[in-house]
Amino acid sequence: MPAPETAIFDRDLLLAFRRRAFRQAAPGADFLLRRMADDLAERLDAVERRFPVAVDLAGHTGLAAEAIARSGKADRVLRIERDADFLHGPFPAIVADEEMLPLKPGSADLVVSLMALHATNDTPGTMVQIARALKPDGLFLAALSGTGTLGELRESLLQAEIELTGGASPRVFPFADVRDVGGLLQRAGFALPVTDVENVTVRYDSLFNLMADLRAMGMQNALTDRARGPVSKRLFLRAAEIYAERFSDPDGRIRATFSTIWLSGWAPHESQQKPLKPGSATASLADALKNTKN
Repeated sequence: MPAPETAIFDRDLLLAFRRRAFRQAAPGADFLLRRMADDLAERLDAVERRFPVAVDLAGHTGLAAEAIARSGKADRVLRIERDADFLHGPFPAIVADEEMLPLKPGSADLVVSLMALHATNDTPGTMVQIARALKPDGLFLAALSGTGTLGELRESLLQAEIELTGGASPRVFPFADVRDVGGLLQRAGFALPVTDVENVTVRYDSLFNLMADLRAMGMQNALTDRARGPVSKRLFLRAAEIYAERFSDPDGRIRATFSTIWLSGWAPHESQQKPLKPGSATASLADALKNTKN
């Protein structure tokens, strides 16, 4: 189905990219997802409760489901994917679009999403659906690419295209800002929303090695407003030169930034901590500062 004119992402094209990457399964290409899955397991370890029903939403590799199971915090792990090809492994699964969740209200205790929400056309609506699917005091935990991701590649391609053609087309995703993501959690109705950012710098021999890794991860340009014509070899050669000039280390290798936004929120429940009403505090900030100094 063609992407709607108002859609930012061509999600059918993105699915094709991910399907090809999954089938080829280049060794080591999933290093970022494996790192996130390890982080997920650690974050779940810090939560002092169990989750009878946990959902891995649109992870396409199964690594999140494996991390949930490895944490020992879930009794049952369910996977939801857009394509049945992604659903190998021991976990029960549903084929469905993450923008149209097939979950009944109040049916899940934990929903996890790794590297999916930054490429949805209705992220606020998806978060609302996740909030509805959670039982009271259920947890939503996700990771998505944030502002700064592949900034070096974006700048190099932009500059090269301006030099060669006098104009430029978007060639890298418009990644989310952490403040905007935190606002979306609140708008979706989550309680106790928390966001944090983890930046990882990966070094490559050249721009072409970086782009090969991105293809192997299914992270190519799936913007609806992308340039549709063939890209000249000159553009990439010039972009590689600019990249090396601006973002290389003394040994000649280039740097690529991957910025991950982690977000969490809880479905509201009466047992949760509530913010104080304005004017209800019994101690002033001045008193607190005095006590700190003493």
